[in-house]
Amino acid sequence: MAQNVRDFMTPNPVAVSEKDSIREVAKIMAKIDTGVVPVVDGKKVIGMITDRDIVVRLVAEGKDPSSSSVKDAMSKNVRAVNEDATVSEALLMMSYAQIRRVPVVNTNNELVGIVSIGDIATDSEENGRVGKTVERISEAPPNN
Repeated sequence: MAQNVRDFMTPNPVAVSEKDSIREVAKIMAKIDTGVVPVVDGKKVIGMITDRDIVVRLVAEGKDPSSSSVKDAMSKNVRAVNEDATVSEALLMMSYAQIRRVPVVNTNNELVGIVSIGDIATDSEENGRVGKTVERISEAPPNN
């Protein structure tokens, strides 16, 4: 039987708006021990911000993180997966998009969770596919 993304996702992830400060995002990342936070407008996903985004798009460019907003560093054009998608579909999308974490949305395209390759690897029946997905993602050039 096909397993759904909703069975593996972390529900109700902490999210930020593009107007929030980089300092606030960094505090969230430290508090919940994550390197990625979804960016939303209301409940609609408009981007993702990672610790790497902050380093590569702000710090390395000499910009001041204390006066920068999420909009200055976030990744746009983010792919999301529907909570009803199968784990196989999510892995395929992760593989082709070469990403390790993906926001999960409902039928109204509202953020309801986040799922990582690790979440799927831990409990799913897709061990072989997880390995192939990680291999494909790891072969990708940096996406900054």
